[in-house]
Amino acid sequence: MIRRTIEQALHKALADTPVVLLNGARQTGKTTLALAFAEHTGAEYFTFDDAATLALAAGDPVGFVRNLRGSVVLDEIQQAPGLFPAIKLAVDRNRRPGRFLLTGSANVMTLPRLSESLAGRMEIVPLFPFSAGELVGRQEAFVRRVFDGTIASAKPTSETNDLPARLIRGGYPEAVQRTAFDRRSAWFASYLTTILHRDVRDLARVEALHSLPNLLKVLAARVSGLMNLADVGRDASLPHTTLTRYLSLLETVFLVYRLPAWSPNLGKRLVKAPKLHLVDTGLACHLIGADAQRLKDDRALFGKLLETFVVTEIRKQLSWTDPQTSLYHYRTATGSEVDLVMEKPNGSVAAVEVKASATVTGADVVALRQLRDQLGKKFAAGIVLYLGDQTLPAGEKLWVMPLPALWAK
Repeated sequence: MIRRTIEQALHKALADTPVVLLNGARQTGKTTLALAFAEHTGAEYFTFDDAATLALAAGDPVGFVRNLRGSVVLDEIQQAPGLFPAIKLAVDRNRRPGRFLLTGSANVMTLPRLSESLAGRMEIVPLFPFSAGELVGRQEAFVRRVFDGTIASAKPTSETNDLPARLIRGGYPEAVQRTAFDRRSAWFASYLTTILHRDVRDLARVEALHSLPNLLKVLAARVSGLMNLADVGRDASLPHTTLTRYLSLLETVFLVYRLPAWSPNLGKRLVKAPKLHLVDTGLACHLIGADAQRLKDDRALFGKLLETFVVTEIRKQLSWTDPQTSLYHYRTATGSEVDLVMEKPNGSVAAVEVKASATVTGADVVALRQLRDQLGKKFAAGIVLYLGDQTLPAGEKLWVMPLPALWAK
């Protein structure tokens, strides 16, 4: 079994917090981790994907929780929202750490009734599809090295030739196990059907479920681009109010991710256009019907998916190293842009630019240099990830590095 790097963060949370929510998209391995915890600790395990269990919990939430003894795992908790107030009451009576391990396939923090119930009583541990490092049995140190000044010491291997295949495969455990392209496509199709016709329906009343797959395809074709709601609405044939609602639902079930714009002016971050990413490149490739050969032939498409890949990999690394670090993109009025900006709570900033080529020119580091000069001491490092095989200095605190540095130790 592939070990999950997030396990250590999960155990730390359970050691001092009464309620821990392991939260992420369906089929990312939450149940596997929850069952391992139950087996190791002797905790009771209940899943609300089971209709009988769900009926019992929904019929008498307070009684259901009152009868639980010791540590408990409640799987797919978003199916039973009525349990949250009951769990709150139980925790207020007994705040023993590790009492409840919940798993959820919807972002409960976007559902006010649920998030308010356990505010201050619950820690959320995100779980993503497999990271590149997890798939090769390596704990990545890219983010840590970027901020502690040791990034130039990373020893990436030459693994850029398999990048198209890596992007097509993605990181969902079931998809990774299927080596045949057609069988992997069949799994993605079934996966989307389950989410769009079950999870989304359970979360909210959606008038036209048939329009969601088309919207996802439109979004997949725009990965790594600026989010222009007017253009997306036109291409998806959806009015603005419906589009914004559907986008929120797709974010709630962890299919879509909007990367906000960075600005030294906090107010401007709220009004500048975000960038659009999907949670997994394999899912994005399935939606647009792309195979590895198409990515090799279409360099523009390959570049967009490669940027999404880097953003999602860094999100995964931050989930177990520094979840308080925020992610943004950077774009100036003159068109200079940086694909990814990482900002710590203390104001320290690092930036990453992605280049889908084996050569880098001076123009490729201009925006990083501008950001460095603007931030001064707050700027930790700027990295250009490219398809070459050498690590090269590009100026003070600036480096050009092979893309596999992303999953180097």
